[in-house]
Amino acid sequence: MYLNINAEKQNTFDAIVVGSGMTGGMAAKELTEKGLSVLMIERGREVKHVKDYDTAMLEPWDFQHRGKVTTYSAEEKWANARFGTLVNEETGKFFTNDTDNPYIEKQGFDWIRAYHTGGKSMHWGRQSYRWNRQDFEANAKEGIGIDWPIRYDDLEPWYTYVEKFVGISGQKEGLEVLPDGHFLPPMPMSAPEIHFKNMMKDKFNRPVTIGRIANLTQSQQVHTDLGRGSCQYRNKCSRGCPYGAYYSSLSGSIPAAMRTNKLSILHDSIATEIIYDGEKGKATGVRVIDQNTMEVTEYFAKIIFLNAGAMNTAALLLNSKSERFPNGLGNDSDQVGRNIMDHQLGVGASAMVEGFEDDYVFGQRPNALYIPRFRNWGEDKQNYLRGFGYQGGASREDWSRGTNQDGFGASFKESLTKPGPWRFGFGGFGEVLSNSENRMYLDPDKKDKWGVPLIVFDAAFGENELAMRKDIENSCAEMLEAAGFKNISTYNRVTHLGLGIHEMGTARMGREEKTSVLNAFNQVHACKNVFVTDGAAMTSASCVNPSITYMALTARAADFAVSELKKMNLQ
Repeated sequence: MYLNINAEKQNTFDAIVVGSGMTGGMAAKELTEKGLSVLMIERGREVKHVKDYDTAMLEPWDFQHRGKVTTYSAEEKWANARFGTLVNEETGKFFTNDTDNPYIEKQGFDWIRAYHTGGKSMHWGRQSYRWNRQDFEANAKEGIGIDWPIRYDDLEPWYTYVEKFVGISGQKEGLEVLPDGHFLPPMPMSAPEIHFKNMMKDKFNRPVTIGRIANLTQSQQVHTDLGRGSCQYRNKCSRGCPYGAYYSSLSGSIPAAMRTNKLSILHDSIATEIIYDGEKGKATGVRVIDQNTMEVTEYFAKIIFLNAGAMNTAALLLNSKSERFPNGLGNDSDQVGRNIMDHQLGVGASAMVEGFEDDYVFGQRPNALYIPRFRNWGEDKQNYLRGFGYQGGASREDWSRGTNQDGFGASFKESLTKPGPWRFGFGGFGEVLSNSENRMYLDPDKKDKWGVPLIVFDAAFGENELAMRKDIENSCAEMLEAAGFKNISTYNRVTHLGLGIHEMGTARMGREEKTSVLNAFNQVHACKNVFVTDGAAMTSASCVNPSITYMALTARAADFAVSELKKMNLQ
């Protein structure tokens, strides 16, 4: 390897963004649209919107193994394979080879990664829910972790700003527990789902709504200007959407940033260290290794946004050591890498639905029902803290049910041309509490093939989460029974942190430097020109999908950063 000593002259930008996913794309969009020249650093390969979605239009019979997880994928992408279906023939090429990118598990951790342009924004479930006011206040009230340095009102206008750009379809419900947002028309419920919604209202006074999802049901000009069209109800989102109907940084924020002619993107480039100038008291750039040639290059900027995902962002901070920061940049509090949170899942119930034989659906809705949190809310009190929501709904069995049925011949085939019975099921998403003992750190000796220290995970669910899981299982069965459904079966699979793919908390925001890494505007306390706006910044986890909150935090921080630049506070 060699160091390019002329890098500072030819590789200087106004801002550097590390990561091209959900928040990296938003940071690049906001900064370029405000006039800054931006370098985006992506550690993985280039993926081009539409052009590289090579499985998007294939039918089940077009796949050699009929869409199954191949032996090769299960071996090479072992962490991803734990999720069950992520590395199948339809989507597997977009997930990271875990053999080439290893990590160490002191306790099991399911680290799902996607190293390419757009990152996991190509694969997210697109469920988009605002936090409620209590979510920002619960830590302080209950003495868990530390207090958020912001409240709902600080983020509310940025939720609206991001929702308009992303495009969220949903139904306004007027609920305090699930604040309404700026919505496109909602997707429809099926007849059994409407029945279930009505029964939950009658039996429990419990709301049920259609999922609030980043799929365009009615594209607006802000979307069509970027080439995004309305959802075709194909439910093949995870293959990459050639219509741009679901939001990803590939279809949304990156094209918006490229329109400014102020965005440059590096691919196959691993950010290994933030360069810190002790005399100036600020970061000056990022050191990068080309993952193919092993060439080391330095890039320089006035401000740096870290958006590599909670674990890689924390690893980058920990690996950025200097005389001022011997334990990693911004790690005076020893909180970098700690307080890992996720959402627990793998627990719920399903049932058979009698009747509704004359009801069917049009298309394949890429969405589910949502039951907002009802535990430890209002008058409800449980023997554990916080709560959970449910995602799920009704589906009608199709021809594939024949794989588990006895029969053969023409009459058997004929029976499979008719719709099967309806089924109903929900899975819970439960909040995980902040715990400083749940952590990741860098192994002092073991390195990957690029010479970067391996991440070690030492985190697990606690007693609060385990108690909540039992309630998620039992409450789900209770609701399905109350709706009149039959043959109810519950599940509560043993899982690790990480499986929710909502990892967060490794460089949390806070009010005090001694207990947190970032301030109220996502600035590193002791290095004000470095901003962290991905999941690492989270101080608690709520129980709702977090991506829209990450993006709102990013847009807010970018607006603040540019304002500070103009005031000469970050020079």
